[in-house]
Amino acid sequence: MLHASVWILLFLIPFLLQQSSDHGRQEHKPVNHAFTYLAIFSDALYIMLFYFNAYIMVPGFFYKKKYWAYFFFQLLIISSFCVLQMLFFEFFINQPFRISGFFFFNLFPYLFIIACSITYRVIQDRVELERINNERENENLKTELTFLRSQVNPHFMFNVLNNMVALARKKSDLLEPSLIKLSSLLRYMLYETDEQKVPLEKEVEYLRSYIDLQQQRFGSMVKLNVNIQPPDRSYEIEPMLLIPFVENAFKHGTGIIDAPQIDINLRAEKDVLEFIVSNKYNPDTKETKDDSSGIGLSNVKRRLNLLYSKNHSLAITDNDNWFKIVLQIKLQ
Repeated sequence: MLHASVWILLFLIPFLLQQSSDHGRQEHKPVNHAFTYLAIFSDALYIMLFYFNAYIMVPGFFYKKKYWAYFFFQLLIISSFCVLQMLFFEFFINQPFRISGFFFFNLFPYLFIIACSITYRVIQDRVELERINNERENENLKTELTFLRSQVNPHFMFNVLNNMVALARKKSDLLEPSLIKLSSLLRYMLYETDEQKVPLEKEVEYLRSYIDLQQQRFGSMVKLNVNIQPPDRSYEIEPMLLIPFVENAFKHGTGIIDAPQIDINLRAEKDVLEFIVSNKYNPDTKETKDDSSGIGLSNVKRRLNLLYSKNHSLAITDNDNWFKIVLQIKLQ
């Protein structure tokens, strides 16, 4: 419809200008319909030229840098136009055909149609290329996010299973409720995290369950301050995004530490999520690195950059044996 509208408007302009010019004259000459048919015939040729050049000539010669071949075929096409108009004059118009008149009336429209055709094809190909690149980028992004998210699950499971082993060795009565809580966590990990976004309430409930399991493991050995405020309204967030910070706090904030302490604060208001996790650590403790060490923070940094780009800020400080992260995310 857009193409048809442009062609109709473009080819009606000369007729409208002629009608306006004739309207101002007092004497009207008889209309020669043969020239009207010639204009319609030429317009049809220009339309065919536009699409033939856009879909055959440009990709076949222009894009392949066969400029001489492209120029030769253009000369051949305009020569064919000239022959067709000469035949039209011979059979339908009782006037002599002049080649100079043909080029005077047709050279500029011909070049204009060719220029528009090339521009149209180039813009169309750029738009299509951009669409393909965007789709490829989105697919790569989805693949990378799925891979990064899958890295979180085994790391988390190692920590939780260690908690279960510790409770089993102690023959604690907390083992059964802990297993029930673990099953709810697994249900969340298996069925909820396939979604691109989850309600913030579910992510917070997941955090609480994980913190409860850790608190059951360490008991009074670790001072744990948790302040999770209910959000001022419903929000959505990428699943499994906050847990690596809490995992990191328990991983490095427990052990041979004088008065270990972990502080966790979360609030979401005015479309901004603020998440603060801090823990004491022992700088003299040299941890043995394994294949899974370092997955958490490097993973979550990459995911934040992919998902929230300029809509987040992450500050990590290390002062006076305190490790602290301050994460702010602009929620939509």
